[in-house]
Amino acid sequence: MAALDRFDIEKVKQIFQESLHDDDDVLLDEYLKAYEEINKFFNLMGTVFSFVSSDVRSKIDILYDFRSETDAERAEKFITVKTMMTYEKEKDLLKDAKYISSSRTLLRLHRGLEFIYEFLSRLASLTECDKTQLACKLAYEMTLAKHHPWVIRKGALVAMYALPTQGELLKRVCCNVARAVEVLPEMLNNTKLVYDRTEALYTLYDLHHLP
Repeated sequence: MAALDRFDIEKVKQIFQESLHDDDDVLLDEYLKAYEEINKFFNLMGTVFSFVSSDVRSKIDILYDFRSETDAERAEKFITVKTMMTYEKEKDLLKDAKYISSSRTLLRLHRGLEFIYEFLSRLASLTECDKTQLACKLAYEMTLAKHHPWVIRKGALVAMYALPTQGELLKRVCCNVARAVEVLPEMLNNTKLVYDRTEALYTLYDLHHLP
C-alpha cells in the first residue's frame, strides 16, 4: 500500500494546530484537510466503519462546496466554524427545509471526531499485543453509537470482533508505526483542542439538536 494511502498522524497533528483561529474558533479549510486524513483511517479499518467513511466523504464534499462558492462575499461566511454558524443563524437558514446546512453537515463530522479521539486515546494505552476490539467498542458506545440506529450499531459491534491487535492495526493504517506512536499524544492534544472549540460553538449557538 502506498504511503499516500495511509493515515498520517503527524499530518493531522500539524493541520489541526494550524486550524486554531483566534481564541475560540476553527478554520474550516484546515479542519477539512485534517478530516481527509481521518477518513483514510475509517477506510483502513475495513468493514468496521465502511458505512462511516462513505458518509464522511459526502459531508466533506458538501462543505467543500460551501468553501468554493463563486459568490466571494458569501464564501467568506464559511471561512471559520464561527462565521459559518453566525451566518446561518442570522439568516434563519436552519429552519429552511430546502437548505443544505453547513452547520448540520459539520455536526456529523464533529461526532466522528469525538469517536476518533476516544478510540485513539485508548489505542495509545494498549501494548502492541493487546486486542483493540474492546477499546473500539467502548469508544463507539460513548460517541457515534448514540446517533446511529440499532441496525447500524449492531453491525458495527459485530464487525469489531475482527479487529487485530494494537500493533497489527497501527501497521495496517500507518506508514511509520514508530513515528506514529511518538506523535500520537500531540496529535490527540490538538484534536481535543479542535473538538472542544467546535463543541463550545455548537453549545453557544444551540445547534446540538440539528437532525
